[in-house]
Amino acid sequence: MSGAATGTIPPNLLDKPDPPDHTADVAAAGRQRGTYMGFVRTLATLLFILALPVAIVTSNIRVLANAPVVYGYSFDRYNAEDATGLSRADLDSTAAALRQYFNNNEKTFYHTVTEGGLPASVFNARETRHMEDVKVLIVWVNRLQELSVIFVLAYVVAFFLWARDSNVRQLAMQALTGLAVGTLFVGGIAVLAAFGFEAAFVRFHQVLFSNNLWQLDPQRDHLIQMFPQNFWRDITIVLGVMCAVEAALIGAVAGIYLLSTRGERRSLPGAIDVNTSQTQAA
Repeated sequence: MSGAATGTIPPNLLDKPDPPDHTADVAAAGRQRGTYMGFVRTLATLLFILALPVAIVTSNIRVLANAPVVYGYSFDRYNAEDATGLSRADLDSTAAALRQYFNNNEKTFYHTVTEGGLPASVFNARETRHMEDVKVLIVWVNRLQELSVIFVLAYVVAFFLWARDSNVRQLAMQALTGLAVGTLFVGGIAVLAAFGFEAAFVRFHQVLFSNNLWQLDPQRDHLIQMFPQNFWRDITIVLGVMCAVEAALIGAVAGIYLLSTRGERRSLPGAIDVNTSQTQAA
């Protein structure tokens, strides 16, 4: 008697491998992406904390370097007409030419004034070469100011538009942290300006300039006669006050917001809670 056994599974079906499970790969990719995004957010936060005080300080430097009242203050306060022997009209025209020089593409500064009834360059060769070094420094400050301001604004906009797992309170805390960093820096400068400005002034030039062209003679060099060391002490104090006032205003806004939202967790517009947005397969 012969017959086929019922219910027998063909051997070729037993050898067929199970379909691949991609769940582990997807989970690993998700963890990797999460780690990368966490690093980017941390780096952006650190840059924001540093960029905020840099933007404040460099913006104020740029404002002061281009403000006619700053030049007029030096001429009036330190008797530039008597010190240089130049007319006020020549001093004012030199100041205007300097502001233009700081914002154009010219490498060398040249401006004529009247001395002894004859036209002459306001600065001698040594002063002119030093002004080339000064312009390089100012250009770097301007570029740093532009980059820091753009980054701060972009960070704030991105924070509100695309941030996840964050809130406005965190932005306020980050701003206060950045202001604290800036306060330490500006506060140190203020202490030096108040108690050891002359030594700090010399050290500043030694660090930023690779030559000694900045060492000018007050008896004959118009540049230092127009802008003596005491003027730079005064303007450093003004810079510190401007930075302090602006930092106080930003800090007040951030502090008031933190106090008014204490105990709350206010999510940003468009923020998504990942834990509650996932769906489960039945």
